[in-house]
Amino acid sequence: MLTQGLLIWSMPKRPFAVLFDLDGTLIDTIGLLLECVHHTFQGRTPAPTDEEWIEGIGTPLRRQLAAYASSEKEIDGLIDRYRAYQRIHHDRLTSTYPGVIETLTELERRGHPMGVVTSKSNEMMDRGVTLTGLARFMKTTIGADSCTIHKPEAFPVLLALKELGYSSEEGVFLGDSPHDVQSGNAAGVVSIAALWGPFTREQLAPSSPMNYLENITGLPMLLDQLQSGTPHRT
Repeated sequence: MLTQGLLIWSMPKRPFAVLFDLDGTLIDTIGLLLECVHHTFQGRTPAPTDEEWIEGIGTPLRRQLAAYASSEKEIDGLIDRYRAYQRIHHDRLTSTYPGVIETLTELERRGHPMGVVTSKSNEMMDRGVTLTGLARFMKTTIGADSCTIHKPEAFPVLLALKELGYSSEEGVFLGDSPHDVQSGNAAGVVSIAALWGPFTREQLAPSSPMNYLENITGLPMLLDQLQSGTPHRT
């Protein structure tokens, strides 16, 4: 019995499940999103400024557009206009951030199960991860159509963990927006704020990320520190 107990105690923890936001974290689509908004609101008032639209990135499109429409019918029309432009120009204006493919390749080699948790529509999420070659790394993909409760609530993060067969204590969530950080914190995972997206450290700080990351290539080292229990907060 003692020997069995020692063997169980010495077993290494399995590698963390690593969840990612998509836009502004793995793929650079900020230019695309702003072009879509400019097209959607051309000749209309009220219309969001670029800063106002960026502030809402990480939440579902319908929720963002609702602030500038007076009825559900009007929101539907804005969504149709936005989506039509997005479908045409998506591939031209979508690419991975530098170091993403190399980092995910290394995480895969280390045995980390990975997934995407985004507020983007499932259609555009699937198109984005396929176009950029990210699909092969992902064991789960949770988009806006995968559930009815979205970031900054915990539910989509918890749903991804459930699909991976992991608990909150075994997961991290990397995202570029306050909504990502809040969702990760609410789910009880380690939240990591990406500083290469459209949000600054000062904009992210009020959401209380557990860690900041300057470049995605630093993620394997950070995971090593977290896995070993080494305190880390930048």
